[in-house]
This record gives sequence, C-alpha cells and structure tokens, in this order.
Amino acid sequence: MADNKKEQERAELHRTIWNIANDLRGSIDGWDFKQYVLGMLFYRYISENLTNYINQYQWDAGEKDFDYAAFSDKEAKTIKDEMVQEKGFFMLPSQLFCNVLKKAADDENLNMTLEKVFKYVEGSAKGTESEDDFAGLFDDFDVNSNKLGKTVAQKCDKLVKLMNGVAEMKLGSYQDNTIDAFGDAYEFLMSMYASNAGKSGGEFFTPQEVSELLVRIAVYGKKNIKKIYDPASGSGSLLLKARKILGPNGVRKGFYGQEVNLTTYNLCRINMFLHDVDYDKFDIALGDTLVDPKHWDDEPFEAIVSNPPYSIKWEGDSNATLINDPRYAPAGVLAPKSKADLAFVMHILNWLSTDGTAAVVCFPGIMYRGGAEQKIRQYLVDNNFVDCIIQLPDNLFFGTTIATCIMVLKKNKADNKILFLDASKECVKVTNSNKLTDENIENIIGCWADRKNKKHIAKLVAIDDVAEQDYNLSVSTYVEQKDTREKVDIDQLNKELAEIVKREDELRKAIDKIIADLRK
Repeated sequence: MADNKKEQERAELHRTIWNIANDLRGSIDGWDFKQYVLGMLFYRYISENLTNYINQYQWDAGEKDFDYAAFSDKEAKTIKDEMVQEKGFFMLPSQLFCNVLKKAADDENLNMTLEKVFKYVEGSAKGTESEDDFAGLFDDFDVNSNKLGKTVAQKCDKLVKLMNGVAEMKLGSYQDNTIDAFGDAYEFLMSMYASNAGKSGGEFFTPQEVSELLVRIAVYGKKNIKKIYDPASGSGSLLLKARKILGPNGVRKGFYGQEVNLTTYNLCRINMFLHDVDYDKFDIALGDTLVDPKHWDDEPFEAIVSNPPYSIKWEGDSNATLINDPRYAPAGVLAPKSKADLAFVMHILNWLSTDGTAAVVCFPGIMYRGGAEQKIRQYLVDNNFVDCIIQLPDNLFFGTTIATCIMVLKKNKADNKILFLDASKECVKVTNSNKLTDENIENIIGCWADRKNKKHIAKLVAIDDVAEQDYNLSVSTYVEQKDTREKVDIDQLNKELAEIVKREDELRKAIDKIIADLRK
C-alpha cells in the first residue's frame, strides 16, 4: 500500500514538473529550462532544510509554536555563525523561499531580489569549511539572462511562474522521511532532457537501472563502506545510488567525485544537497581527472563506480610527464590520444583499495584493439586485476545505440581467472530503447557472484588462456553464442522434395491430358 502511495506521489510530482515545462516552453529550451527548475528547486530545498533544522531545535527545547520563517532578520543574525558551522550556510528569514514567494507577484525587481539571496547564501560559507561546496553553486541559475525575457518585467513574469510551479511540487514533510522527493524531482528532470543532454549540456547520463547494477557490484557483500568515488561524476547519480542501496549511513566517510564540465559540476553538488547529503559528507571537485586529479589525499577508495565519456581525446603522450604519473606508469604505455578510455581504467585501478571493487562502463573497442590499448590490457590481465567483463544489451544508454560492457576490477582476487558474462539478452524493449528490469539485474549479479561456467552465458577463463588470445577481452571470444538457427532433418527434407516432384509430375500429366482433350 505504501509503495502504491509512493508511486502516486511520484506521478503527481512528475505531472507538476511537466506542467512547469509546458508553461515555460518556447522561451527557455530544454537543457536551460532544467537548470532553472533545478536552481529554484534547490533554493526551496535549502530554505526548508534550514527552517526545519532551526524549528526542530526550538521545538525540542519546548517552544512548540516557534517558526523561523516568522522570525525577524535582526534576531536571526545572532545565530548565523553557529548555523554556518552546523549546516554549512545561512539564510535570513526574509530570504527564505516561502517569504520571497509571498511578495513575488508584486516584486518588480524579483530577479535582483533572488540574485541578492543567492549571493548571500554563497557569501555565508566564505572562509569556512563549506566554502568549496557552496562557491558558484547558483552560477547556472542566471536570473538576469535574456533566455528569461528581454525586459525586466518579462524576466520577473517567468520567475514568478517558476516559483509558483516549484512551490506546487508536493515534496512531503521531512518528518515522514520523504526527502527523496527532491532527489526524485531532480532525477525526473535529468531523464526528461537526457536525450539531448549529451548535445547541449555535456552530460553523460547513466540510466537508473545501469547505476543500480554498477553500484550493487561495487558494494557487493558489504552492509556499509567508508568511501565511494567516481572520477567522471556527471550529476552524481552513481554516487547517490550507493546511498539509496546502502542507506543514509551506509557510506560512512563520504562521496567523492570529479567533473570537468562546470555546469554538471554545479548540478552534482546541488544533487548532493537535494539528496540530504551534508556538506561535510561529500567532496566534489572541478577539473580534468586524467591530467589534474583532485583527490590524491583521499585515495584509495573501497568502491569506485563510473561511466566515463566514451573515447574522448586527451593529452596522452604529447604530455611528457604523464608516462611517469604513478597512475599510468605501471602499464609502461599511455592510452591513445584519441581514445582516453583505458586512461580512466588505469586511474581507477590505481585509486582502488586492496579490498575494493570497481565497476566501469566501457566502450567495446577497448576490449580488442591492438597497439597501446592491447599493452594496457596485457598489464591488467597479467597482474590479475580483471575480475569480470559483462556484455550489456545494446541501446541501453541515451545518445548511443552501441552495446557497452562493464569491466569489474579487483586487486585481491581468489583465483587467476576472468569471468566473461554475456548479459546481452537481459533486457526488455521499451519503445525504441532497451531497459534492465529488477529481474535482469538480479540475474546478472547472480551469475557474476556465482563465478561458474554457464552454457551460452558465462565462461570462467584462466588468464593464461586470455594471454593466448592476444589479451582480447571481448565476451564473444569466450562465450559461445547459442545457435538459434532452425535444425534441418535432411532425410525428411529429401522425402518432402520427392513428394513435391511426384506431385509436380502428376500435375504436368493432368495438364497435358486437359490440353489434349481441348485440341480434340
């Protein structure tokens, strides 16, 4: 019953977001629209989160009627330092979403009002431990952009509609622990624009089901972990999936990620807050992981999950220092400049703890190509770091129809073998794409954990045998495909042919007789 109620609430939330989209369509294109809704959603979230935190404290102290939203700014300033220390930021009561909303329709400079609020929030964290987590968070929510309208009046009109729309979202009460409604709204917006995300936003969107599969492999058999890491974190969906699977306290020391795209980096930090991850429990960094990794002081990591961008260009051997980088040096060769895929794999392996597991989505080409990529595979295989290669179905990801793989890496394997798993049939067709169901995910994880040969599905291969295959890691090289061709009984076929010839002969004789009769 609870699940049914949850689904109803979710459907209603999605409808509200869709309505805002329709209301603002035309003036703001899909990707930009998403930034605005997420920005406003985030503004509402931090307002309610802070209000609830302060209210709860006062209620517990016996002041049952206390409401921070009705408090004066002057009185509120006395608790600013204490709140920044505990929550990482501060807002005055007059700046709260609910209070700005009350005056929004009559505020001729609503854009400036909002800009001042956002600057105040960012400023409140300056010089404190949370500064990095709040700096530039609202950069993509440009309230003065011409995308909102040419005149101030047009901009304010759009912002009022946006505030009303976000205010109408039923996000539940914090006491009922339905805080994930914020996260769910975020995920729906992401998937809503995922199809054009790669084009206009530089976003590499991982479908929820694939995220679940990767994370469940990376944390398999563990009730909790210290730290989880994603070197190409995107909007943080993979990291947050670990929180969903292990629970709010399942990741003890925090979520670590790095993202090269500024917009997506901001979204990732916002997403952490929206999923109720406090500023001291995540460390998302901006920059190019391959040449400028930011978490040297935090590695190694017990669980690493990633869907790195496919075959992107990188500096490679044009940067003379990279071959001596401790992450790449062990293989003795760098990934090709035009295909950075195995550079990500080497980085991940280097930062993986000895008892950890990494699950990485890979492009199929890196499994069989020669040259530098073959030498890197040789290093991975000879040192027994490859636990498993899982062939996924095609058409699972937004923006590509290609069938991808998952490479599972471990540093402490119990055997000298690699499991090759063909999961290309584990999916259901939904409109034009394929989707993993819960049953598909269970089947794949079951086969992976079982680590046994299964005809046409799984093959456990000794690393020496992989070496004999020129270090080819393609699943199809080892797992024999089921022969779906129809078996033909030759004797039966000959009998049927003889029957056909006999019938044809009889027909010819009958036709000849009819023609002869007609001639008479």
